[in-house]
Amino acid sequence: MVFTLPHELNEIWQYNRRWSADHLFKASAETLRQLLSDERYLGADVGLLASLHTWGRTASFHPHVHVLVTGGGLRGDEWRALTKEFLLPVGVLKAKFRGKWLSWLNAAYAQGHLKLPGHWSDSDWRRALRQVARKQWNVRIQGPYRHGSGVVNYLSRYLHGGPIKDQRLVDADASRVSFRYRDHHDGKEKTMTLKTEHFISRVLWHVPVKGQHNVRYYGLYVPGASRKRDLIRKQLGTMTGETVRPSEKPERICPACGAVLLHYRSTRRKISYIKNTRPLEGSGGIAQQKVGTDRFGLGWSPPQGQVSFFGPENGRST
Repeated sequence: MVFTLPHELNEIWQYNRRWSADHLFKASAETLRQLLSDERYLGADVGLLASLHTWGRTASFHPHVHVLVTGGGLRGDEWRALTKEFLLPVGVLKAKFRGKWLSWLNAAYAQGHLKLPGHWSDSDWRRALRQVARKQWNVRIQGPYRHGSGVVNYLSRYLHGGPIKDQRLVDADASRVSFRYRDHHDGKEKTMTLKTEHFISRVLWHVPVKGQHNVRYYGLYVPGASRKRDLIRKQLGTMTGETVRPSEKPERICPACGAVLLHYRSTRRKISYIKNTRPLEGSGGIAQQKVGTDRFGLGWSPPQGQVSFFGPENGRST
């Protein structure tokens, strides 16, 4: 699920970053937990994992929260699974989310806890509130994941990363930066070019406030809910069958002759085997002995019959 604030509130966010982030998390989590605890929908306590993003596809300012919801919840000591294809009515979800955030915003302003943009007057404030109160807020619900790989992909995609990943960069120099993005209007991949200072400024806007946690847990996922999680594991089971642990490591086979390879000793440093040398065993570890002339200019090698030992503990030659 994705909860997004209207762009009309972007300036409020930029002047009140910590308050805005905390209350976007709070509004999203309380909306979901209160509705899903209602018997009309699920009637149970769920687990939520939420991740804050403040960027859009072009690293523009676009604050929103991604939320992963458990496929059921705990009612007393009993697990209740979601049996419907939809999580919640989207209209109810949007209205409750909007109402919570705007009520807290009004209260913070009345108590003098908000900082307004310097060019805003009281009439600008009231006009902005009326505008966002009349519009529908954007809450997107995705379908349930049927298997664990979908959850893993979601976590890797949304819990880590930043506004611009390295692979999206096309070109950069002292004056401009070009990067790829996918236009959500037509679904096509396009290239945007910005002046270097504008690009840097755009990326730095998304650096979180010091001490701010951009990933948060609620309900069944909080550390204090370990007993509840144990109850769920007992009811649902955590494995489909007995886990078999091999007693021995599988044998390594030589790809050339098919013989079993024997493990002699592990070293902390990798040893590079140079052409025209042969391995020797010694009390200090593995050695290489020169058997031919240094035709390739690889550097000094010991005279014929002398051996260089590379000790596995410190890597020095003796």
